[in-house]
Amino acid sequence: MWGKLKNNFRALCVALLCSSSTLGVSWIVPGAVWTDTSGNKIDAHGGQILKQGNTFYWVGSAYANNEVPNLYSSTDLLNWTFLGPASTAVEFMYRPKLFTSGGKFYIWGQVNRAVQGLVSSTISGGYSVNGAPFFLPPDGRSYSDEGIFVDTTGEAYLLTSADSNNLQINQINGGATVSIGSRVLDLEGSWEAPGMLKSPGGIYYLIMSSKTGYTANANQFWWSTSITGPFTGPAGIAPGSSNTYNSQNSFELKIAGSQATTYIYMGDAWDSDGTAASNYEWLPISINDAAHTVTLQDFAFWKVDVNTGVVTTSTTGKRYDATEGLIMRRGLKDDCRACKRSVPDIDSLSNVTISNIEGTGEAQWVSIHYTVSDPTAGDAYVWVNGDEIRIADKNSRAGWFAVVPISLTLKKGDTNVITFGCKAHEEDSDFVAHLEGIELIDD
Repeated sequence: MWGKLKNNFRALCVALLCSSSTLGVSWIVPGAVWTDTSGNKIDAHGGQILKQGNTFYWVGSAYANNEVPNLYSSTDLLNWTFLGPASTAVEFMYRPKLFTSGGKFYIWGQVNRAVQGLVSSTISGGYSVNGAPFFLPPDGRSYSDEGIFVDTTGEAYLLTSADSNNLQINQINGGATVSIGSRVLDLEGSWEAPGMLKSPGGIYYLIMSSKTGYTANANQFWWSTSITGPFTGPAGIAPGSSNTYNSQNSFELKIAGSQATTYIYMGDAWDSDGTAASNYEWLPISINDAAHTVTLQDFAFWKVDVNTGVVTTSTTGKRYDATEGLIMRRGLKDDCRACKRSVPDIDSLSNVTISNIEGTGEAQWVSIHYTVSDPTAGDAYVWVNGDEIRIADKNSRAGWFAVVPISLTLKKGDTNVITFGCKAHEEDSDFVAHLEGIELIDD
């Protein structure tokens, strides 16, 4: 009897340990490195999400693998499982988007400024080339960034930045044979990265960026009561100085929950060269139909319940103020009597060390509250129990925004030591940082 109880107890302990080790991602953290369920960095840029049943499928360009379309799946929008490339038959496919019709699944993307299609009988893989590349009807324009929008009426549309840099919208002819149909809107300008949502009040909101390559700009929106226009705009979706929190629009995801309808801005936080090191900037969208505005909600940590549609943000944990740490300037201790809320003017020969930081023994979110004099002139670093980490390698927001969450693995207990410092890109630079403190985030 005792042997049986011991075996049952052992099995229960193993189950609990496995459960705790597979809890996975707790928050969407804009700008931070996002890994899949195997611990690898998610590589799905310029992407889009399509829900089938209770599962979300994310398609995007694999910038680490010749821009083939990668596929991921999730049931909570937090933890993503890599399904592999949708197809390796087509490389250098930019901004791929998913669409379903007639029991089949289609991926369209830009290849050599033409539209290339892929098709499969299942959403999760096995895509083959669907016809030859083609240009946009009715007059054969070449094709650049694209988006997909499915109206509440069921009609679907392809949004593209055409060769004249106009925003062009074509209806998608569905059914057993899918094709790109007539043009329903031609918006003049110099725009790319189009996306669209339709509010519960029936207003169409079109979101696009200016054409500045991989350098972020202030993405804009337009609104209309009809998808054929006329559209009124442009206006900003975020403070202009933030350059859309250093991101570019990719897709607007709708979560129609039992308690709320939530729209999510899916943006790419590109690095300067547009590489696989780029991250993602996902934020909830606030809509005001009376004022005809859409605004990104700038949360450092957030998540949405995919069943209710309710957005929640994190509660903060223990905070360690920089002014209570060991402040060293050029090798000498500084009691920093002039310090108030932060330790100012931390140069390449200065640092702040905070001891007795509590850790869980596993990866956890830690917010670094700091600013720098010039984000282009240097980088801030933390040394975690002696190991050097450049903050920008953990989060694209580093240096640009005052709260930068990063994932750190701290030893269990209160023996952890974190030192904050910075390095200028040039020896004679006057680059400095200002540290307010370090905050642990409760999951």
